[in-house]
Amino acid sequence: MDALYPQKIIDSLATVMYAGTKKNLVESEMLADTPTVAFDREQGFWSTKIVLLFPRDTDPFLKSTLKAAEAAVKYHCGKDVKVEIETEFKSSPRPTVEKLLPEVENIIAVSSGKGGVGKSTVSANLAIALARLGYRVGLLDCDIFGPSMPKMFGVEDARPYAVKKDGRDLIVPIEKYGVKLLSIGFFVSPQTATLWRGGMATGALKQLIADADWGALDYLILDTPPGTSDIHLTLLQTLAITGAIIVSTPQQVALADARKGIDMYRNDKVDVPILGLVENMAWFTPAELPENRYFIFGREGCKQLAEEMKVPLLAQIPIVQSICDNGDNGTPTALDAETASGQAFLSLAQSVVTVVRRRNATQPKTKIVATHQ
Repeated sequence: MDALYPQKIIDSLATVMYAGTKKNLVESEMLADTPTVAFDREQGFWSTKIVLLFPRDTDPFLKSTLKAAEAAVKYHCGKDVKVEIETEFKSSPRPTVEKLLPEVENIIAVSSGKGGVGKSTVSANLAIALARLGYRVGLLDCDIFGPSMPKMFGVEDARPYAVKKDGRDLIVPIEKYGVKLLSIGFFVSPQTATLWRGGMATGALKQLIADADWGALDYLILDTPPGTSDIHLTLLQTLAITGAIIVSTPQQVALADARKGIDMYRNDKVDVPILGLVENMAWFTPAELPENRYFIFGREGCKQLAEEMKVPLLAQIPIVQSICDNGDNGTPTALDAETASGQAFLSLAQSVVTVVRRRNATQPKTKIVATHQ
């Protein structure tokens, strides 16, 4: 049986007409969340969970719509697919999110004001370095539209499966290099663009958080997308984030956007502590001239910004060809602590442990940002 992706379920539901609007289920905005998919290794079949939103529980088209939706999924995706459909109603709003992930001690958001500064590279290597220090680590790829962690960990062909726990079907994260990993990249085709509206993307992200068996973790690293978007707001409204790490290059253009990222977390309504800055691509040292440093993107820009914002500079990561190559090959640099770049990420991990302990000892726990309708 071919792999099942959420988009295949959505495309199937787009063939089902809802008599109440005379439009299909997708056009009628009846998908309360992005459908989840999971593979049962023991039984050898795919399953999907769909949540449909109806105007009210007395909807005269409810039963016929549910039957048509199940039939459409089995017709387009395979008759052996197990289909579970739940219903919600606009007249009965879903309850607000309370405390999620009670077994996770610290949740660290790795952010950047702009793309292309190496935030995902820092996230992956930080997670691996923390695991090498003996901590229990999870990594959530929050970039719904450009997931990169499956490739960086060399697990692009992996497909998470579901387990039954406390009466719920939970996704089991892929584990490699001592890190538990989840990404929307495991559930969508790598050759196809993810064309989802904001609500669909944030719904998928919530499911990767709430419907996964993360277990007990010392650190959950959130590799967030660049900028300040509704994905960030969803994270802030779903999780009590311990603190944020801002990644930037020394370039003034990148630093200007880094300031915006800092401001987002320091906003009065958010109030997430900034744990520190990471200056990536700090300098270039050619192999034949190991004593030389060439400051291609400017010199110590993040150090100056850290002093200005009164936050720690956690690390300065040089431009090294092997960091790029290892990321592309699925063997991140932090795996080899004997190299200078591997040592740099190990030092970053140690700095993060220190600032998190200091933050927890001196500041109250972060609260989930309130949702205002």
